[in-house]
Amino acid sequence: MTDAINTKLPESNYLELLLWTLRKRKRFRVTGLSMTPLLQPGEEVLVDLNAYQKSLPQVGEVVIATHPYYADLNIIKKVVSVAKDGSCFLQGENLAESSDSRFFGIVTLDKILGRVTSRFV
Repeated sequence: MTDAINTKLPESNYLELLLWTLRKRKRFRVTGLSMTPLLQPGEEVLVDLNAYQKSLPQVGEVVIATHPYYADLNIIKKVVSVAKDGSCFLQGENLAESSDSRFFGIVTLDKILGRVTSRFV
């Protein structure tokens, strides 16, 4: 659907690291292959947990969400489309991967935890 969108994540800069120190960002570790080649297993990202309090996710953004079927599992995916009610269709980057990247469909806005702002370095 959004193959034309090339998502790139910057490395964390001093501001992002300061925001993390002040607990305005949260660190998450990537597991699995669904976001390759953008993110590799073991890489860490910083997430703005307040990003969507006043605005909706945008197509192409990378987000952390609660898995729609497993409440104790967080996932990292790219926003492919956003409905007027704020629900989003999320998808992994690695469409060849046979994980849940292509199959769980729509995620409601309350399941989206935050926007990935940078790679933690």
